[in-house]
Amino acid sequence: MTNPYRVMTVCTGNICRSPMAEIVLRDRLEAAGLGGDVVVDSTGVSDEEQGNGIDARARRVLVEHGYAAGDGHRARQVTRDGLAEADLVLVMTAQHARRLRRLAAGSDGAAAAGRPEIRLFRSFDPAAPLVARDTDEHLLDVDDPWYGDQDGFTTTLDEIEAAAHGVVEHVRTRLAARAGDPA
Repeated sequence: MTNPYRVMTVCTGNICRSPMAEIVLRDRLEAAGLGGDVVVDSTGVSDEEQGNGIDARARRVLVEHGYAAGDGHRARQVTRDGLAEADLVLVMTAQHARRLRRLAAGSDGAAAAGRPEIRLFRSFDPAAPLVARDTDEHLLDVDDPWYGDQDGFTTTLDEIEAAAHGVVEHVRTRLAARAGDPA
């Protein structure tokens, strides 16, 4: 893997939604034969959970659905340098998107050389609402299960899984373009 395509999933604290998305995407990319060409990681916009493992409820729902438990995960906060290394940043909410677009632009207001592509995770779900303007992006927010019960984590996983195929196909297209192949 000389120059892997880098995908970063981002939520608030990096203990629920983004690590769940990271694990699902790794699984799906591997199944699609792209695992060796893509690196997936996750971060949060906040440092409040820094160093903490994946939420036990998130771990439980992942294992119940046949995914890895995420036992080695440690929450970390996204940085401007981390964003600059990513090719695709998949955020869980419109608020996260706004925050990361500002972070990517930095103090000079200019994004670094076309990187990264920041998209709402659910924008890849074919059943999600169509959003024409940035002001309507909140319609694509992935539910935050933190304040609810175990069922909330199942809903979050359902939303992530519904968009995962679209993410894989997007990455496949980007890899083909990078290699100079028609997609």
